Amino acid sequence: MELRQLTYFVAVAEELHFGRAADRLHIVQSAVSMQIQRLERELGAEPFDRSPRRVRLTDAGERLLPEARAVLAAAEKARAAVAGLRAGLRIGTSTGLGEHLDRVLAAFARRAPDVPVELHALPAADRLARVADGRLDAAFVRAGQAVPGTRVHPLWPDPLVAALPATHPLAGRPEIGVADLAGLPLALTGRRTNPALVDLVVGACREAGFEPLPGPSSGSLQDTLAGIGVRPLWTVVYASHARVLHNPRVAFVPFRAPGLALLTGLAVRATASSPYVETLLLACADDGTPTADGPLDRPPRRS
Repeated sequence: MELRQLTYFVAVAEELHFGRAADRLHIVQSAVSMQIQRLERELGAEPFDRSPRRVRLTDAGERLLPEARAVLAAAEKARAAVAGLRAGLRIGTSTGLGEHLDRVLAAFARRAPDVPVELHALPAADRLARVADGRLDAAFVRAGQAVPGTRVHPLWPDPLVAALPATHPLAGRPEIGVADLAGLPLALTGRRTNPALVDLVVGACREAGFEPLPGPSSGSLQDTLAGIGVRPLWTVVYASHARVLHNPRVAFVPFRAPGLALLTGLAVRATASSPYVETLLLACADDGTPTADGPLDRPPRRS
């Protein structure tokens, strides 16, 4: 019995018409009929009751249909597993990962030196959507973000620092409070791009007793920092990312405790995923902070 015979059988069983099944399979009707005849000889039974006006499943066909679907699904799963090995690992990232991403990739390379890695920098919503539908194997996300079809493994907390003009009086302090920034416009990414970050920062401003002044929006963090270097604005940057940024016109100042932080997690498919995901999680644990147990189900508290 061949997979092709089962494929043709399922098509005819669902269409209950040889001609429509042939159209669906993009082959001629005679080829469908020939494979069904071969299947009948294999089974020693007829799966269809055919008359000039209609086609219907026999008792044998009714019993065969769920089994045939199961065999075809298993074959597809096997093909997908091998395809995943060929494709390597596809990871959704964001610019704020900074030093963390470098360490994770180095740890993964030590554990799986022959596995290629593709990095896709995308907005948070796009990262999660692509993990859910299989276009990405995993994605780094913030604050427990998840969508149906995914689950999130918590990794490490990422403190935020304030980015200010290097010439501003606050830039010379060892740390500042959120309230100290009330008089400066806030240049922040759009909420769709990073909802967890925007909600955290705007919420912290309101808790400090002020509504943040809207600053100019830009397409990238690099553009935002360039603007901060020439006008009185502020934004936030992940501390791990700030350490790899070099802009003499911008100062990065920690927040006074309790500061602002978001928890980074790794989103993966809730069902079968790439065989390399477990290796990636081990590499994340090699990042210097043990991986927490269990999936994230809510955003972390600020600390």
